[in-house]
Amino acid sequence: MQTVSELDALRAAMAGLRRDGASIALVPTMGALHQGHLALVREAKQACDHVVASIFVNPTQFGANEDLDAYPRQLAEDSAMLEAEGVSLLWAPDVKAMYPEGFGTEVAVSKLTENFCGASRPGHFDGVATVVCKLFNQVMPDQAFFGEKDFQQLTVIRAMARDLDLSRPHASAIVGVPTVREPDGLAMSSRNRYLSPSDRERAATLPRAMREAIARIEEGADVTRALAALEDDLLSAGFDEVDYAELVDARTLEQLAALTSAPARLLVAARIGGTRLIDNMKVGAG
Repeated sequence: MQTVSELDALRAAMAGLRRDGASIALVPTMGALHQGHLALVREAKQACDHVVASIFVNPTQFGANEDLDAYPRQLAEDSAMLEAEGVSLLWAPDVKAMYPEGFGTEVAVSKLTENFCGASRPGHFDGVATVVCKLFNQVMPDQAFFGEKDFQQLTVIRAMARDLDLSRPHASAIVGVPTVREPDGLAMSSRNRYLSPSDRERAATLPRAMREAIARIEEGADVTRALAALEDDLLSAGFDEVDYAELVDARTLEQLAALTSAPARLLVAARIGGTRLIDNMKVGAG
């Protein structure tokens, strides 16, 4: 596996990978890799001739009181994991390489970012859209792979690619990979390591409560009451706060008062022991 950290070196490496018309998959990450990230790599390997992974802890998607400085950085360990999975190239720029002096451009996606994590983390999705747009332009992949755990992020990135007429990758070539979970159901996340042992045990209430709420909704229960019960379950289990728990149209992220034939998702964000956990699950047959 080749590792590059400068843009000129990346361009030269990409030209080599594309020789003879080989297809390229991109797996963007912020490092601190776990099996959820490696699932993206494995899906990408099935789809394309070469996999390019990126590791960049993007400062523009962190708020003033968030965990940028504390976010785990373990490039050597992450690199070894990617090499073991057969990744062809690791793009690992520093902040100066990604945001050179005088940088002043921002990509913002409206509507889809107004609620949920967009409301809880102002400016977060502007940072995400900007850095992902740059990664797409730097690597020019045929396909790009993202986890469905960050479902709002996935939806925003697809909209950005569609609205800006990106062709590499086209919006339809941005692939969502199902969430990888721990044995107790908790969605894998780099932030799970922040949980104390007792908080980690209580955190398993999140997927259980979500599945129970989904079962109620699919059986015809009132959505508002089912979501209120979900919040009560989380607070009773020791969660400090529920940022949101909403049933949404999976295409538009518009809130749903009732289950329809449209594809739907249950989106939840909740805080426990200072750690903010997010999750989502499919609802209904749509």
